Amino acid sequence: MTRAELRKTVLQVLGDIAPEADLAALEGGVSFRDQIDLDSMDALNFVIGLHAALGVDIPEADYPRLATLDACVEYLEARRNP
Repeated sequence: MTRAELRKTVLQVLGDIAPEADLAALEGGVSFRDQIDLDSMDALNFVIGLHAALGVDIPEADYPRLATLDACVEYLEARRNP
């Protein structure tokens, strides 16, 4: 899966969690929490959605590494292609 495909999948999962968010306006290096109104349940559902969409196991200790769009794509790329 390419970085562009991973990015698209991340945005799709985010769109399912926060359908009111303007995903096209997301800045890659800025925290999701600072850009869209995600609470802790939304964050957990986001991780669950990523696992369901990509089959990647994400340990709880790694959740902070998914804080931005760019970091999320980088993390998932590394986990999918060890």
